[in-house]
Amino acid sequence: MDDQFTIYIEKMHKTHDNLMSELATIRAGRANPHVLDRIMVDYYGTPTPIQQVGNISVPEARLIQIQPWDKTLLKEIEKAINMSELGINPTNDGTVIRLVFPELTEERRKELTKDVKKKGEEAKIAIRNIRRDAMDLAKKLEKSSEMTEDDLTRATKDIQELTDHMCEKIDKSVEAKNKELMTV
Repeated sequence: MDDQFTIYIEKMHKTHDNLMSELATIRAGRANPHVLDRIMVDYYGTPTPIQQVGNISVPEARLIQIQPWDKTLLKEIEKAINMSELGINPTNDGTVIRLVFPELTEERRKELTKDVKKKGEEAKIAIRNIRRDAMDLAKKLEKSSEMTEDDLTRATKDIQELTDHMCEKIDKSVEAKNKELMTV
């Protein structure tokens, strides 16, 4: 495909990457440090990612431990976690913060799988919108004689193949996340 279409290729890959980072933040009953990725801590007046203010470890399957490098941040970290949509109350023993993940109920697992499917559908819609924009560009280039009819046919075929490939990747990612969610 032509250099003019690389922006659309990049947009499709970014859409998939964005979906993957969103799926990583959905907790599946097991402790996953990525659920903390979007939590910012007030570090001397500057919002800072929680990973940059301490050591995060997973000592057990359903426990995340956060050990701040600066003990004065314990309260700020606790406050940031409580204000987030994580839904877990942190426990603070004066040196570390522990997050205990409860087992997910069957009902909650099903809710989460619906949410994952919805995010997957939104990503596929974004991919299709990018495809439409790329197709429009190809038709414009053909109309202005910057591209031959054969090139247009080839570009259209390539764009559609990339779209199909990206939608397939999204489906596999959604399926893998749902499998993880439904595994007790």
